[in-house]
Amino acid sequence: MKDRLDHLDDAQKAVRPDAPYSVSHRYTLPHHMVTTAFTIDGYRVVRTLGVVRGITVRSRSIFGTIGGALHTIIGGNITAFTKLCEMTRAEAFEIMVQHASEIGANAVIGMRYDATELMSGVSEVLAYGTAVVMEPVGEVRE
Repeated sequence: MKDRLDHLDDAQKAVRPDAPYSVSHRYTLPHHMVTTAFTIDGYRVVRTLGVVRGITVRSRSIFGTIGGALHTIIGGNITAFTKLCEMTRAEAFEIMVQHASEIGANAVIGMRYDATELMSGVSEVLAYGTAVVMEPVGEVRE
């Protein structure tokens, strides 16, 4: 376990401000190890690596905007906008997970989303949380 923690120190020191966007795809942590809670049942935090984030900015197409505007007359779920929002959140989430993986985390706790409209029709979605190294409860550390 000590070698693994030393490796994580090296990885954390290598992170640059542009790191979340030039991430490697060699490893990604499992999505069930990302939670809005600050604990995961059966695991304990052995190291906190810091805040990780994924950010994406999206705009609606002119056709989507017109279609959405017409749909507001009828009412109900505007599926074009729902799909856009879901894609945007999923992309921000994946970038955050990749960032956490890159610095050696095997979990993200306290995960949250934030969204801001930058200008009409252009929205930013941010996914963020605390990257941690967790181990199963009862595992003996070296």
